[in-house]
Amino acid sequence: MKKVAVIMGSDSDLPIVEKAIRTLEEYGIPFETHVYSAHRCPGQTMAFAQTAAEKGFGVIIAAAGKAAHLAGILAANTILPVIGIPILSSLNGVDALLSTVQMPSGIPVASVAIDGAVNAALLSIEILALSDEALCQKLKEARRAGTEQVLAKNAAIEAKYNH
Repeated sequence: MKKVAVIMGSDSDLPIVEKAIRTLEEYGIPFETHVYSAHRCPGQTMAFAQTAAEKGFGVIIAAAGKAAHLAGILAANTILPVIGIPILSSLNGVDALLSTVQMPSGIPVASVAIDGAVNAALLSIEILALSDEALCQKLKEARRAGTEQVLAKNAAIEAKYNH
């Protein structure tokens, strides 16, 4: 199975990123986590992206706030899918969201909601599941379980209020 790279621009992003890490662990996805800054260590950031595919990665998750150039610099240096997590910052995270999604044509970055680490992990799992039937089945089972939870809550509400 391919690995997922979970890259954050600063260790201050870790409380959000840990949600992605837990989700990857729940699905048994191998991953590595690193702190690389698009601005403070651009050479190392670019080198990681340029060698990620040959090191067995299938997807890169990039979490950054404020200027949030991390996902873009990673995407510019690899053809692996890059998923950006805009981190809540000085402008309620909107600055990071816009920076993450406003990529030039030819250098795509997928983006999730501000602080949307769980969905970033799930999207990376869906990408890996395209070539892994067992992983695909885990995702389908999780969706079924989610549906059952909502329907059980619906039944309880209906029983209480619909006479």
